[in-house]
Amino acid sequence: MWVFSSAAHQHKLLLLWGRRLHQPVSASRVGSQFASYHITSTLLCPEDSSIKPVVKKRHRHKPVASDGWRDHERSVQSKVWKTEIPVLQTQKQRKGDVHRVSSELRKLCLEDSPAGRERPGIQKLTLDYKAESHEIVFGIAPCLLALTQGRRKAQKLFVKDGEVSHRASVLKVCEEACRRGVQVQRVSKKDLDTMSSGRVHQGVCLQASSLSYITEDRHLTPSSKDPPLWLVLEGIQDPMNLGAILRSAYFLGVDRVASSLCDSCPLTPVVSKASSGAMEVLGVYGYENLEDMLKLKVAQGWQVVGTVGSEAESRIPVTQCSAFKMTKPTLLLMGSEGEGLSQELLSLCQTLLTIPAGRDLFPGIESLNVSVATGILLHSLLSSRRSTR
Repeated sequence: MWVFSSAAHQHKLLLLWGRRLHQPVSASRVGSQFASYHITSTLLCPEDSSIKPVVKKRHRHKPVASDGWRDHERSVQSKVWKTEIPVLQTQKQRKGDVHRVSSELRKLCLEDSPAGRERPGIQKLTLDYKAESHEIVFGIAPCLLALTQGRRKAQKLFVKDGEVSHRASVLKVCEEACRRGVQVQRVSKKDLDTMSSGRVHQGVCLQASSLSYITEDRHLTPSSKDPPLWLVLEGIQDPMNLGAILRSAYFLGVDRVASSLCDSCPLTPVVSKASSGAMEVLGVYGYENLEDMLKLKVAQGWQVVGTVGSEAESRIPVTQCSAFKMTKPTLLLMGSEGEGLSQELLSLCQTLLTIPAGRDLFPGIESLNVSVATGILLHSLLSSRRSTR
């Protein structure tokens, strides 16, 4: 509440208010206030134009303005907007620049990330990697040994694009491919997964001709003066088992690996990967009739040694592997995963070896995997051969 001390002072205030009421409203002030409202709302809420400040509207009687007054108001407002609009345009331009820079940075980030490299920048496969005359070898060791051994005809090396291609092991494979004139192509992980059927490829796949069993009987010069040892496989069907057996045979120093061609696993890239590339080095001989080959070797003075479980009963003498001494050329026979050796091959064995268990076994787990048993028996026989020198 206003309190006036004197009537004279009250009279002066009434005169002052009356003069202000009769003064025309400044259009520049109205325009500047109107423009400043828009500028403030734009700066405070640049991202969401739907958010509008609450403005209390005052109901005023619109004065009847003349045409001259309207022209004057338009000219004043145009001058105000000419000075204020560049500020608004600058804000909008800055906002657009931010989005433009953000998109460029986003693009760079996508190009640097592994997922981004696999999207648009990777070249597509130009060859049919499922050609009948070729197959896909996958993995560091299989691809490197396939290139160095020269038993396959290599056509193209596919390498995963990204940081994987800079690893020393991958670079070594690429260098070997370039040295032999094999084209190297960078592809996405998805392409490598498709080529290797989802198996572990370690970032490299090689398109090359297939390997098969050696069917012609070649005469091999003995690597040492010790009696030779041949590993004979009958009906091994699991490629992982076959690969593990080949790896152990190569590591321990078997002179030859022979296999039946009937009901046996072919020499596929899966076998090569399971053997860690040993299949690329070690030639595997295939025989249509193992029985005929064994009879021929027996006539030449070789001994045939089979395998049997520790609890099996047989008319053929059973000996623990640790007690057997290898003193002459020997053929070690290993049967299939489920059935073991056939009766035809068992009848040709002079001795059956067994691996003793170290404890009482529960039913169902009283035997070893064929690849594990093969490794143990090979090590035992080759150790006894060296001890009899």
